[in-house]
Amino acid sequence: MEIFSDMGQSRVSIGKDNDMKGTELIGTWRLVSCEGHLADGSTIYPFGKNPVGRLSYDGAGNFEGQMMNPDRMRFAGNDKSQGTEEELRSTVAGYEAYFGTYRVREGEDVVVHRVEGALSPNWVGGTQERFFRVEGRMLELKTGKIAYIGTTLIVTVVWQRIA
Repeated sequence: MEIFSDMGQSRVSIGKDNDMKGTELIGTWRLVSCEGHLADGSTIYPFGKNPVGRLSYDGAGNFEGQMMNPDRMRFAGNDKSQGTEEELRSTVAGYEAYFGTYRVREGEDVVVHRVEGALSPNWVGGTQERFFRVEGRMLELKTGKIAYIGTTLIVTVVWQRIA
């Protein structure tokens, strides 16, 4: 079964040499946790300690993901275009969403997301790579080192399969 083929990108065949990487990702996932681990050993919670979100991968090579801090500031009124700077900052900082196509790098536990649309405009047209591990109904995605306020950060996101 072919998981991904995108305009000449490398193909990942599932079932060849018992390599099932990729098919493990297919489904819908509920966000369990999102933690940022700083270089000094401390931990931050980018979307709060009880984040909510969904992540989906299909067999045709499409994905979409959303994460949100359920405690982010609400707008004083119903017209978000009239939000204060503080309200707008909370809205953006407390939410992440992106979608596009994906492939699993052959022979590695790395999923490469090719971003077609995102809340973060700098991601659009680029790729986001995540190390992944699946155990039972749980999926862990982890970034490499990311520059963060004068130090580095590694983000670990845990998801639970719901479909």
